[in-house]
Amino acid sequence: MKSKFKAMVLSCIFPTFQPLVYDYLKKKNLIGKYSAFTIAGGAIGVTHSRFKKWHSVFIENLSTSIKLHNIEKLIIINHTDCGAAKIVNEKKNFDFSIEQKIHKLSFIKIKNIIKKKFPELKIESNLMSLNNKIRKF
Repeated sequence: MKSKFKAMVLSCIFPTFQPLVYDYLKKKNLIGKYSAFTIAGGAIGVTHSRFKKWHSVFIENLSTSIKLHNIEKLIIINHTDCGAAKIVNEKKNFDFSIEQKIHKLSFIKIKNIIKKKFPELKIESNLMSLNNKIRKF
């Protein structure tokens, strides 16, 4: 039996980001068809060593969503001007280029983790600006 649920969405807790995530998912016709995991930094929060205690909580939630909702995809939506990216940045300078590298590394790490644990799960990685422009990775 095919599930009516399609995905789990991993996104950041930033309050003004929530309507942008909702609008993006609405455009993709996913309202009511996804489970949500919202944590500081999105993919950064579930992959960076600074937030190590959070990693297993995410994996357990994803595993539960796969079992209960029979989801086929993980949709990751990180955002620019991210506080978690600033926290994990070890350099004094912080600009868009540095931030983009932090996001890209988190996408690579999460893809590697997911492919080992859930090889059938599709992954979509996005970096959204706070003015609603999205870049796929």
